[in-house]
Amino acid sequence: MIQNMIRPRGRPRSFDEMGALEKATQVFWSKGYDGVTIDDLVAGMGVGRPSLYSVFGDKRAIFLRVLKAYAEKKGARAAKALFSPPTLRDALASFLRLAVETATEEGSAPGCLMVCVAPLVDDAEVRQFLQDAAAGGVALVERRFCDGISAGEIPSDFPVAVRAIQVADFARGLTMRAQLGTPRKTLLRDAEEATDLVLLPRRGNTAPEH
Repeated sequence: MIQNMIRPRGRPRSFDEMGALEKATQVFWSKGYDGVTIDDLVAGMGVGRPSLYSVFGDKRAIFLRVLKAYAEKKGARAAKALFSPPTLRDALASFLRLAVETATEEGSAPGCLMVCVAPLVDDAEVRQFLQDAAAGGVALVERRFCDGISAGEIPSDFPVAVRAIQVADFARGLTMRAQLGTPRKTLLRDAEEATDLVLLPRRGNTAPEH
């Protein structure tokens, strides 16, 4: 009896908040930050304008939420790609293949929101977020190299920090080439070759003869 008299406050939301953010990702991805209007977000997210402002905020706030959710999802996939394979080479190849596969997914704009869209946004918070995310990605690859040292797959003096940055740069380059229309098959082949390059032994410190 008492339960029937209790009414929830306000009207329940008639949309899936995370689902709406996923749709907003595609809007920003396809049009870029500057090219997106609130009307685009209203139409793309399937949310009325009043609900959009009350739940998500303005365009900048929506983009930041989209960017953080996208980075979290991508980071989890990257960690799995790096730490699931048993060998270091397979792990690095898996990481670079993931960059290619996510950048060439069917039904999505080619490239990556964090590599091809977000860096063009003139916003200090966005720039700082991207810097932190990039540093986190490099640190993840460094950890995998360190595991490789512990397993005896690479020598203890392997240049972990430099090669981790190179791996991240390769992933970024493959992603940007995907946006330019390079076929997935070509990018996957190049990912395998890049893996072999970053695992080459470090060069000696002797100066070349003149």
